[in-house]
Amino acid sequence: MVQKAMLGVDLGGTKISCGLISARGEILGKPYTIPTGGKDSEEAIINRIFNAIGKALNSTRLKITDISGIGIGATGPLDMKEGVILECPFLPTLNYFPLRKTIHEKFKLPVFLDNDANCFTLGECFFGAGREHKVVLGYTLGTGLGCATVIKKMIFRGATQHACEIWPSPYRDKTIEDFVSGRGISRMYRDLGGEKRSALEIAQLAYAGDKTANQTWVQFGEHLAYAISWGINTIDPDIVILGGSIANAMDLFAPAMERFLRKYICPLPAEKTKVVKTQLGDHAGLMGAACLVLQANIRS
Repeated sequence: MVQKAMLGVDLGGTKISCGLISARGEILGKPYTIPTGGKDSEEAIINRIFNAIGKALNSTRLKITDISGIGIGATGPLDMKEGVILECPFLPTLNYFPLRKTIHEKFKLPVFLDNDANCFTLGECFFGAGREHKVVLGYTLGTGLGCATVIKKMIFRGATQHACEIWPSPYRDKTIEDFVSGRGISRMYRDLGGEKRSALEIAQLAYAGDKTANQTWVQFGEHLAYAISWGINTIDPDIVILGGSIANAMDLFAPAMERFLRKYICPLPAEKTKVVKTQLGDHAGLMGAACLVLQANIRS
């Protein structure tokens, strides 16, 4: 396994986070976060990535020559082979932009690109809740729904690199992401008689005892159980790990999720397969991105 530090970049539509980690998973220095400005020009966004990398590096005593590689976890969809973001509504000016090549030419280091859900699950396999397991299923719960499978610390991508992209799957009269997402939570709350609120606000109301908010989280738990059941019944993982901003409210939806989930999966997984929250917390994205470097070392 590589001994040099690795640099991770978490590229989303709203923010760019960058940090360095050691080969043992220790965060080095202070990770740096900057707004993405997702609708700005490609030049402006790329310069922000350069700036974030420089700031993260300057917070340590390391030089660029002390880095073994750069991993980028980005909102998708992506073409991982070509190293480009495809048609992403959150980063429209970077559509088909040669992102991996541009970062490589700037820093003269190996650069690896993958989607944020894959990176999250990979990071948990190396340094989080999945580190003792061979087959790990991960879900990111936030603005949208992400899903990934990692087997023996290698991301399973499928024939066209789109394995586990369950978000457009039909569910009821919509897609599963229309229910299992921040906007889905907001819509369910309104449908139950509440006002327009964000998922965070609905969580805060639920903790304060609001009945409508709590009922919303019960419904969310049931919908999420369907999504997780598809994954468990398909790949039979050792463990399921939940991440993303909505996972912070897991205590609100976990009872309903567990109640429905155990009914929808086969008997032995229903008895043995655990669903847990991320152990990497707020730095899961950049740590997972950095782990792309470790994965490449295993593959080689």
